[in-house]
Amino acid sequence: MHAPRHRTLSPDRAAIFGKIDAMLPELEKIYLDLHRHPELSMQEVRTAGIAAAWMKQYGFEVHEKVGTTGVVAILKNGDGPVILLRADMDGLPVKEKTGLDYASTQTGVDRFGQSVSIMHACGHDFHVTWLMAVGRLLSEARDTWKGTVMAVFQPAEEIGAGARAMLADGMVKRFPKPTVSLGQHVIPLPAGRIGYKAGVAMSAADSWEVKLFGRGAHGSKPQNSIDPVVMAASTVMRLQTVVSREVAMADSAVVTVGTLQSGFNENVIPDEALLRLNIRTFKENVRTRVLASVKRIIDAEAQASGAPKPPEYSVISQFPLTINDEAATARTVEGMSAYFGPERVMTVEPASGSEDFGLFGTAWNVPSVFWVIGGSDPDLYAKAQTGDDPTILPVNHSPFYAPVLHPTLRTGIEAMLAASYSWLD
Repeated sequence: MHAPRHRTLSPDRAAIFGKIDAMLPELEKIYLDLHRHPELSMQEVRTAGIAAAWMKQYGFEVHEKVGTTGVVAILKNGDGPVILLRADMDGLPVKEKTGLDYASTQTGVDRFGQSVSIMHACGHDFHVTWLMAVGRLLSEARDTWKGTVMAVFQPAEEIGAGARAMLADGMVKRFPKPTVSLGQHVIPLPAGRIGYKAGVAMSAADSWEVKLFGRGAHGSKPQNSIDPVVMAASTVMRLQTVVSREVAMADSAVVTVGTLQSGFNENVIPDEALLRLNIRTFKENVRTRVLASVKRIIDAEAQASGAPKPPEYSVISQFPLTINDEAATARTVEGMSAYFGPERVMTVEPASGSEDFGLFGTAWNVPSVFWVIGGSDPDLYAKAQTGDDPTILPVNHSPFYAPVLHPTLRTGIEAMLAASYSWLD
């Protein structure tokens, strides 16, 4: 287990960090329970109930069902800054294959009406546990700080709907304006490390659902059809050229077709095909160009196939760029580095993943800081970096992704607590 090498904290604040060891057994049980019982986006009723009950126990004013299943817990402790601390709660429609004795066996129905397995394949179970722990620690140490702590347990981050739903439910009017919005996420860095990036930290993401229309026929009479399977296949292949031939080498983008559905029987040519796409970019001008190119290709493939009508488009989700305020990041990182030592707090490259966390800061027009916590076995991480097969290291959203329990559990608590203290009077 890692121990901090530099503590420039006052003795009373340093003593609060010393309480973490005694709390770890209880927090480990909470984490394992959350991991066994993941819930899909906008269905996080059990998880929200656990978080709400815990925060009430430690003196927070708790508001439930914010934006459907969100929880906002507020602890006022005199005049001072207001810090928003956020944790997302939802799991993913993934069948867990970690082999852990606490692996999820949960199933449910997703937003598309499909029966799916459910897994915490992105570490949100850690995020919830970390915030619960920090809430308790700050509550029990009210003589060490002044201000207001607003703990936000957010639903539906995975589909980009949770922050918007909470804000649409009146967060800006109902709750105090934060001085700063703070959040963190577990990723495949060596466990015990903290990563940050000032400025653009995570990509924007646009997800579309597209219906392609053909004409159905008997499988033996393709001349009577307009085959949407061929149309869809051609579209998928052509879309691969958007990044390789239309995006400059100095820029970057990702175009992924995650779903291709059409037909039910081998001897029936169907009349429709369905595509679900995900597009990620770091610059607004690149995003505009890539989205236009994707639509141009889909429309052109439909026309080339003789489709009876143009494709239909709908937006599934939309994530903004995650942008860390430069000054706020420096202040937050200074606080974490003072506790951990600079060798454990490192800069990282912008991530191609996406987040809706930044919407809170934007809504209140306050600075945001979002950082990452390492959760991978250090030896396996080093092997993946130096070996021929980087895929040996499971990543977020993989059915094999499971951060190591220790020191990940402790590190996330320490990082959020140190970040909080860098802002609280």
